[in-house]
Amino acid sequence: MAKGYRDYIMKNLSMKISSILLLLMLSSCQALGPNYLRQVFNLPEKFSEPVVADNAENAATKAWWKHYQDAKLNELVALSLQNNSDIQLAVARIEEADASMREVGASLFPEVSFSTDATRTKVTELGAFPVFISPIRNNYTFGFNTNYELDFWGKIKRAKEAATANALASRYSKQTVELSLIGLVSSNYLQLRGIEAQIAVTKDNQRSREESLKLTQRRLEGGIASSLEVSQAEVAVSNLNAQLIELNRLRALTLHQLAVLTGVLDLKLDEVNQADIRALPLPPIPPAGLPSALLENRPDIRQAEQALIAENAQIGIAKAALYPSISLTGSYGGESLELGNLLKSGARIWTLGLGLDLPIFDSGKRKARVEQATARQKQALAQYQTTIQNAFREVNDALVTRRLNVEREQSLAASEASAKKALAVAENRYKAGYSAYLEVLDAQRVHNDAALANVQARQATSLASVELFKVLGGDWRESEQADTASSNPAPLTSVPMATKAN
Repeated sequence: MAKGYRDYIMKNLSMKISSILLLLMLSSCQALGPNYLRQVFNLPEKFSEPVVADNAENAATKAWWKHYQDAKLNELVALSLQNNSDIQLAVARIEEADASMREVGASLFPEVSFSTDATRTKVTELGAFPVFISPIRNNYTFGFNTNYELDFWGKIKRAKEAATANALASRYSKQTVELSLIGLVSSNYLQLRGIEAQIAVTKDNQRSREESLKLTQRRLEGGIASSLEVSQAEVAVSNLNAQLIELNRLRALTLHQLAVLTGVLDLKLDEVNQADIRALPLPPIPPAGLPSALLENRPDIRQAEQALIAENAQIGIAKAALYPSISLTGSYGGESLELGNLLKSGARIWTLGLGLDLPIFDSGKRKARVEQATARQKQALAQYQTTIQNAFREVNDALVTRRLNVEREQSLAASEASAKKALAVAENRYKAGYSAYLEVLDAQRVHNDAALANVQARQATSLASVELFKVLGGDWRESEQADTASSNPAPLTSVPMATKAN
């Protein structure tokens, strides 16, 4: 009879605990705090800078640096992605964020532990309550223990939401680092190519001036020229030597920077000497009316949004602390004075418990934490908005820089061609005795400056194209395809940010 009554009590107790647990789990579906919705931004639908499409035959590629069709650049980018310490740091942060997300997710399930204990105790024989049996006792216990906090107010749900957003933010942070790194490698490599082209131009002009120096020396020996003309020619040659030394210094510094970016500290690029930056193809210019929705392709904007989502979830976590926390505890095991009886049915022990922790008075500490979380969410929102606005400005800046650099390059190419013709005329006039050597020197200076300016203009155009890829988050045509196929519910300019909290 006693056994049947005990089974009846246990059955009813189990049903009650199961009912309470089910009701609490159902009620925990509603989490405290505001649900995240995107912010409305008053951005134009299209970028303001007008552009004209060209080079439409180039194939779109996600690896935008391959537009330059330079095998050495492709190799340097691959080395940087493999060896750069900033990439390794970003990967480690992703691993940390993923581990944090798994830790929070594990809190949704009960934690079970196993414990065992064996003690040997001697009790008093001469005390107020003497023991007439053996005063030395053995005690053996084992048990499985569990402790589970019910997510009644959605605290764990919000924590998981924040951890997931942080994990995504770490991935976008890595993409931002990669984009910046590839841009730096590309810019430094193209700058190196530009310096190499300037060195080649300077060497050509140097040979021309050395020939002029020899000519004036012969004319001096023949009594046709004066020592002044020889001195002027020597000054011109020395100036170009100094210019060449400075270009070699800049080349070495740029190469050192590439070595750090790629992780190959003894990097050598001697074969670049035969290259001319003007031989590299220019990537295509975006078409007119490029949509501002392409800003969503930028990983720094996505990172800022995930940071906002995480801070938004922290409000719910802080609000949940204002309410009671409810937890279930339980254990099941055995206890016996003899080790051999530990697994027998008579040695069974168990406990079930329901805990409630209700904050009553804390001098406003928990409420202050809610206000702190709300303030951090506002900061993240402002940072998100600033990131988008700066991105919009950067794209417009890059578009106008790219377009005007192309026009500037065309003007300087025409200037170099005219300066070259003028130099040839001046040299012929000097050889024929129709003009002084000063006219040749002036024509050489003008031609040297025009040739260097033309190379520098192509270098600036190439660097502007790299900057445009960076601020657009990569190849805009790849971005357009991704934007068309995306299941994202709305662009940056159309969805409001919810402020209503539960």
